[in-house]
Amino acid sequence: MNANVRNLLIVLAIAALVALVPGGGTGANVALQAASVAFLAALAWFASILYRQHRLELDSLGDRRRAALYISLGVATVTLTATPRLWHTSAGSVAWLVLMGAAVYTVVAVVWSARRY
Repeated sequence: MNANVRNLLIVLAIAALVALVPGGGTGANVALQAASVAFLAALAWFASILYRQHRLELDSLGDRRRAALYISLGVATVTLTATPRLWHTSAGSVAWLVLMGAAVYTVVAVVWSARRY
């Protein structure tokens, strides 16, 4: 049997389980949430590795630049977390764009000013 056909049959079998077995949708939601948590844990691990590798550069930024960097990363994180709520209204969409734009601009400005010297 071809590997592509086998993989397609596996996907169809899983889809049939989700659609036909009672509680299959709940099981699929649990699996999706577990995958999301694993992905977020991998991102947190990657961020901690980056922080440890670049701790000297972050400390050499100075208090004001480092605070601006951390605050902008926090604003971006909270804004991304609130994306579904903000996109329900047009004012929320504009606020999302302004917050993300300001966060990206601040990160770029801090990196640019740090590389200037």
